[in-house]
Amino acid sequence: MATILVVDDELGIRALLSEILSDEGHTIELAENAAQARAARERSRPDLVLLDIWMPDVDGVTLLKEWGGAGLLTMPVIMMSGHGTIDTAVEATKFGAIAFLEKPITLQKLLRAVEQALVKTAPPRPAPAVVGLPSYARPEPVPSMSLGGGMPVAPSQGAGVSGHLPGGVGSGNHVLASEQSFELDRPLREARDAFEKSYFEFHLAKENGSMTRVAEKTGLERTHLYRKLKQLGVDLSRNKRGAGG
Repeated sequence: MATILVVDDELGIRALLSEILSDEGHTIELAENAAQARAARERSRPDLVLLDIWMPDVDGVTLLKEWGGAGLLTMPVIMMSGHGTIDTAVEATKFGAIAFLEKPITLQKLLRAVEQALVKTAPPRPAPAVVGLPSYARPEPVPSMSLGGGMPVAPSQGAGVSGHLPGGVGSGNHVLASEQSFELDRPLREARDAFEKSYFEFHLAKENGSMTRVAEKTGLERTHLYRKLKQLGVDLSRNKRGAGG
């Protein structure tokens, strides 16, 4: 997961973006003006910056130019504005921004922009070395295929590669099967609670602990979902730890 710096003078925007991106497993740094943004960038060296254009002291485009001129634009920057124009967006991209989000920012657009920014800047993974085999016996590299948007995808290697079991989700020794059996010779409330707990644990594991995605998947409001998980005794800390890996 990434360290993301959110720079916006509106407390509500900072809180909302922080909550959404934290649920995705990212580490969030917050700044309400250019001075705080400079300090946070130096302190945390973020992997990505979400930068508001209109701020009271120094506007976002000016700060973007400053970082670019000083050779500090070592991370992707996504500009945000509720009063942006096409000219402003073009100017921002000219000085190094890789995307422009118009407020109010929808959940889907935010997550898509963040994901694309991080994918574009991620260093390529080196191929694992094969030790102990002569050159003629080493396996050939697996060619990649391209799907739709041009993202390279390696052919499936089978379920055993990732440590997941068919029909289940999870990692390591903790795998939740998508099909489970329940003891029906018990009071209805107990049987229902057992089912609901397994249901939510399955979706939390499947979505890597993201409350945002689980809420969308199950059709529940986030506050209702939190209350329901607490009532059922679902261990949220375990799912948070899994998401951080």
